Amino acid sequence: SKKKFITKSGGRQMTSQGQAEVSNPEQSPKGTERQEGSGSGQSENRNTGKMLVGVTRQDKLETDKQRTQVNKRQHTTHLYATDNLIVRRGQEFQLKVTFDRPYKPSDDQFAVEFVIGGSPQFSKGTYIPVSVASDRQSPWAGRVVDSADNVVTVGITPAPDCIVGKWRTYVAVVTPYGIRRTRQDESRDVYILFNPWAAADSVFLDDGNEREECVLNEVGVIYHGAFDDVSERPWNFGQFDYGVLDACLFIMDKAAMPITNRGDPIKVARKASAMLNSRDDDGVLVGSWSGDYTYGVAPTSWTGSTEILLNYSSSKMPVCYAQCWVYAAVFNTFLRCLGIPARVVTNFFSSHDNDGNLKTDIILDENGRIDKQRTKDSIWNYHCWNECYMSRPDLPQGFGGWQAVDATPQETSDGMYRCGPASVQAIKHGQICFPFDAPFVFAEVNSDVVFYSRNPRDGTLEPVKVNSSHVGRMVVTKAPGQDTRRDITDQYKFPEGSPEERTVLEKAEEYGCQREKVTLPEADVELNMPLIEVRVGDDFELKLEFNNKSGQARTGEMYVSGNVVYYTGVTSSEFLFKTPKVTLDPMKGGQVGWCVLVTGFL
Repeated sequence: SKKKFITKSGGRQMTSQGQAEVSNPEQSPKGTERQEGSGSGQSENRNTGKMLVGVTRQDKLETDKQRTQVNKRQHTTHLYATDNLIVRRGQEFQLKVTFDRPYKPSDDQFAVEFVIGGSPQFSKGTYIPVSVASDRQSPWAGRVVDSADNVVTVGITPAPDCIVGKWRTYVAVVTPYGIRRTRQDESRDVYILFNPWAAADSVFLDDGNEREECVLNEVGVIYHGAFDDVSERPWNFGQFDYGVLDACLFIMDKAAMPITNRGDPIKVARKASAMLNSRDDDGVLVGSWSGDYTYGVAPTSWTGSTEILLNYSSSKMPVCYAQCWVYAAVFNTFLRCLGIPARVVTNFFSSHDNDGNLKTDIILDENGRIDKQRTKDSIWNYHCWNECYMSRPDLPQGFGGWQAVDATPQETSDGMYRCGPASVQAIKHGQICFPFDAPFVFAEVNSDVVFYSRNPRDGTLEPVKVNSSHVGRMVVTKAPGQDTRRDITDQYKFPEGSPEERTVLEKAEEYGCQREKVTLPEADVELNMPLIEVRVGDDFELKLEFNNKSGQARTGEMYVSGNVVYYTGVTSSEFLFKTPKVTLDPMKGGQVGWCVLVTGFL
């Protein structure tokens, strides 16, 4: 039988056969280990008389510039502006360890230890000892790639579901008297990120063009404006800029996000959707739609994410100010920086449904104006959110892929202002029972717009107009590798009026969406207001066209109101109010019009 000796170190047993649980380097009792540089470099095995290897230093990774650059290029992390090694999980990287004599596999036992968080534990995946011994089990794979003189090149493969963040590293050598271990050195810390190139990673994206755009592209375009007049806003995401990666990790620290959750892209994206706004957790950005930006930067003045993130991480205070595209742009930087494929999307005519009834209720007063006190829902000219790519093992098969997430504070979810991740496939097919916040996103692209007026006889609200095709007119994002936009409306909804659309709405009702059906009284007079293009600074002519479809004369009384409207649907000053009356002969049409002066609305 093999002779075996057992010693105690740090409360864990170690054997000469390499089956030892190497003690946690940051929790070992005093006297159970010897740090690098303390005492002699070698120790004698009293049972065999052999001199055991002692570690003199762990190569500082960045010292070997060639090896570091090879690692970074193989892991597609060479664009990050930092000297520390940055790798992606589920993929091997190599480092060098220098001992005080040539390494002998038959005699020497050592492990490379990775530690993250304040109370690292092996059982929680926050303390990972990686042994190169073939009979040693570890969550991460380790092997000796090369051994020359006193230098050993070690290949290490982090688990494809390991925690994402900044890991501290040590080299530990097992001796009969305890463990010799290198001292902590921040220059040896290793950043481990999500890996969309690795099939075993939950963020794996097999489309190379999409991956190039949604992970590596540092600049982009955010679309805004109107459905029929789309404008572009260039943005520097800057996910590889100096300090941005640390700022993104700080956001998770500031949120007190459990270390053990940081390897799950679902939990990371959901936590970040709350932390990117400051409404309830002193997050990154303060939203403002007031027009008064005296104490900060106007949302339209931002052109990139780097300044915002570095400002937040250094001051530890929310940054002023943001609107939807700023939230989406900074969120995009956060996701791409950590290795989660992400893109900014824009929904034109986006509903903000407060009560989840799939209706945007617009209440008019007795003069035909929008009743601001009673109208809680709104329609934004456009709204920006993000999509991130990941598998969804918590959902049935087929609902992975692109997930909608939104950091703009609109409604609370589980007590916090956040939204998503919601499966885009689930939204398209009406499967809104699945987490997270699918009903809200579903309403943003599918809501009916219903206008109500008050019945003068009994005070009840009666519907006067319904528009079932206004909301979610177009959803766009930047096309991969091009400076053009891609229409992705069909990824969120079936064509208006199609049998599939009706089936989806019925499915949404089955899953608890109380979609109220509105029946309008029959009307035999049609009203139309032709759309016109108006140049900024010009007067324009407004026309209303009527068509009497009945065999009798009709007299119509109208209220025409013109308001300055923010892109969020909130109205400001009223520049036009008319109450014309028209009489129409049977089966005839007519029109009225006014000249609107620019001095009234600018």
